[in-house]
Amino acid sequence: MPWTDRQQALLQAMGLRVWAEPEHQPAPAVEAEAPPLPTAPQAAPASAPRSAPVRPLARPPALAPVTQTPAPSLAPAVAVHTATRADLASLDWPGLRSAVAGCQACGLCSSRTQTVFGVGHTQARWMVVGEAPGENEDLQGEPFVGAAGQLLDRMLAALQLSRAADGPPERSVYIANTLKCRPPRNRNPSAEELAQCEPFLVRQIELLQPRIILAMGRFAVQTLLRSDEPIGRLRGRVHHYQGVPLVVTYHPAYLLRSLPEKAKAWEDLCLAAETAEASAA
Repeated sequence: MPWTDRQQALLQAMGLRVWAEPEHQPAPAVEAEAPPLPTAPQAAPASAPRSAPVRPLARPPALAPVTQTPAPSLAPAVAVHTATRADLASLDWPGLRSAVAGCQACGLCSSRTQTVFGVGHTQARWMVVGEAPGENEDLQGEPFVGAAGQLLDRMLAALQLSRAADGPPERSVYIANTLKCRPPRNRNPSAEELAQCEPFLVRQIELLQPRIILAMGRFAVQTLLRSDEPIGRLRGRVHHYQGVPLVVTYHPAYLLRSLPEKAKAWEDLCLAAETAEASAA
């Protein structure tokens, strides 16, 4: 007996393929997945063998590729190339920017909108090093934007400094982050991610040759000074990174949450300004 239109619609909705049978053969026994028929079934005798086309119904063809779908996505998680200082030693500013943009050395490459290379005068006397890009930085491709960036700009303007790329070098700063990609949900960067990005920051410092480095935030300090001490214990004095004077201070995002610490951050900026002037002399 041929399937009714209603029965064929139910079977197709369940993902079961309907096979046409010759009119002179009895209807095959229906698999357990098929709904009961509204009328008395005219099933073949129990001893009659099932027809071959019914056998695949227990496993729809769509199930086969499902277990294999995640396999191709594992490839991007493997490091394509881990940059080393030797790899980057000959790169100029455009070449280094291109290397950062194409980096796939850690898993952050799969979640970023774009890399955050740096901004400012490439012959600036000052270098500001932050931590990791946030959501706004990831969208705009520039470090220290949003409320924290506005606070940093006001702090620098009080010393007659600017991140503008076309100003005089002695009144300009170059701003870069320790990490060039935003960690998902602004989580803290891992030690592996910081290590993968560090050669890019090292090369930026080598190209810039600043007179003073202002390290803002815990992860910038840990990367440059290899120290786990709290910022409160490291600030207030001059450190050195490969011969360059370095002053530690709080991150602007932290200052927005801890207003009393702004006075300490201003003291750190004044110390950095005095150190930069002494270095120039």
